[in-house]
Amino acid sequence: MDVQMKKGLLDVCVLALLKRGDSYGYQIVAELSGIIDVSESTLYPILKRLESAGLLVTYTREHGGRLRRYYRITRLGMKRVEEFAFEWKELQKINAFIQGADR
Repeated sequence: MDVQMKKGLLDVCVLALLKRGDSYGYQIVAELSGIIDVSESTLYPILKRLESAGLLVTYTREHGGRLRRYYRITRLGMKRVEEFAFEWKELQKINAFIQGADR
């Protein structure tokens, strides 16, 4: 898969996952791994970029005597997921056209 396309998909997958509820890095990787190839070293720059863009916010909470960083989607992040869903429908139309062109 094209690197830029995968980057965009990962961004939206992370945001879509956070729509279900706040989460932390390791849990995000575990939940997304079955859908798209992602590692912690890939995820953390994505989370930082999404935070800088105002699409998510972070907070810390104690867990097992240590602080854990959690991520929460913002309204702007939710709007991005909705926009992507619309864009995805458009891409499906293009894919159907391409598939039909091969026949």
